[in-house]
Order: sequence, then structure tokens, then C-alpha cells
Amino acid sequence: MGTRFELVLPDQPAPGVRAVGEAAMAEIEECHRRLSRFDPASLLSYIVRAAAERPVALDRDTFGLFEDALSVWRMSDGAFDLTVPGRAMDALLLDASSHTIRLARSGVLLDLGGIAKGHGLDLAARVLRQHGVSRGFIQGGTSSAIGLGAPPGADGWRVELAGGGDVLLHDSALSVSAVWDGNPHPTLDPRSGVAVPGPRRAVVTGPSARLADAWSTAALVLGKPPAGLSGPWSVTVT
Repeated sequence: MGTRFELVLPDQPAPGVRAVGEAAMAEIEECHRRLSRFDPASLLSYIVRAAAERPVALDRDTFGLFEDALSVWRMSDGAFDLTVPGRAMDALLLDASSHTIRLARSGVLLDLGGIAKGHGLDLAARVLRQHGVSRGFIQGGTSSAIGLGAPPGADGWRVELAGGGDVLLHDSALSVSAVWDGNPHPTLDPRSGVAVPGPRRAVVTGPSARLADAWSTAALVLGKPPAGLSGPWSVTVT
């Protein structure tokens, strides 16, 4: 995922907290090994090479990642796309009965940069919860985060946002996507291939970091909160 992840665990009664924290960070490292598009030995690279010829079996978590990616692509009318600039999301074929993925045609390239950080954070947070850790803060690349519980004496984890404002996280996730004038790495609108104009910032909070990542990218491209996204989700675009 090519970025720095950090974990904060305040004093708490769960036994072996340090070891649990190390296990959570190891889960993120394993996620990077599976999903890196730069590593020819990764699962993602194997999918790109092989899935046009035969179904590729996925673990349950990776299958869920692709399910979420396809769902956001459909609900955002293509504003989120793992295949930019190829516009080939329709080539991703998932089989829920066998947990496999196929590519309907060869030459499809996949880039999980818009969702993988959040996916790794969700996996790490699950490790913490499974071992009784009730409060902690995990962030990846300063743009994706999960706040478990709250620090002692606080209502939640307060995150200051670049460009102004802050967000309070309590058992919730955050993702921020932004473009600015002169950005050397522009975000492309998958539907047109044109760079998204800046400055623009999308901030999404909700129950899943990987979905927050995907929806913040979609909202940034759309320039407004996606239609139909409500309930536990909060989206602001400025």
C-alpha cells in the first residue's frame, strides 16, 4: 500500500495488549503482500495474470473487498473504479458460492489504491476486537483511520483535517480524499479519464474503513455526496 500505518493503544485491562497490537499490524502487512500491484508474487498480480483464463479462489476477506468495490462502482454510476483508466469494472465476475473471481476478458489491470488501506484497517481493527481491545486508534497514510471506543475521559478520537475542521470517531472509520491545485498525482474521473478539478475535498465517516475509502473517492469524483448513501454514513464535499 506504500504508506505508513500507526496504531495507538491507551492503557486498558485487556491482557497482552502489546502482542495484540503487533498482531494487528502484522495483519496490515499481510494485506499489503496479498494486494500490492507492484509485487508480481502478490495475489492481486496473480488475478490480473490468470483470472481471464480461469476462476481464481479468494479468501473470504478479499472476496468481500471485491464485492464492496463492485457495489460502490454500481451505486456511484462508475465514479469509483478499480480499473482506472481502463473502465473495465464490468469485467469483474464474482461467484459467491465458490468465492472466486474471473475477468471476462484479458488485459484488465487492477489498482486497489482507493480501497486497500481501509481494508487493511478493517482487518487490523477486527484483530483488536477479537482479543478484547476496546479502544484504540489506527491510521494509514493520514487519510484513512478507525477509532475504537474513546481515549480515557473523552467522547471519541478527535481527528483534525487538513484544510480545516475535525471529526470525532467513536467505533467508526474515516476516509479523506482530496485534490488541490498543482497536484502532481491527479485523481482521474473514471468515466471520462479527465483529472478531477481542485481544490476539492471529500470526507466520509461510517462503520467500515474500506467502504469509507471507496465512497470518499467516489464523492471526490462526483463533487457531491453520492445519492442514496445515508444511515450510518456521513459525507461532506468542499
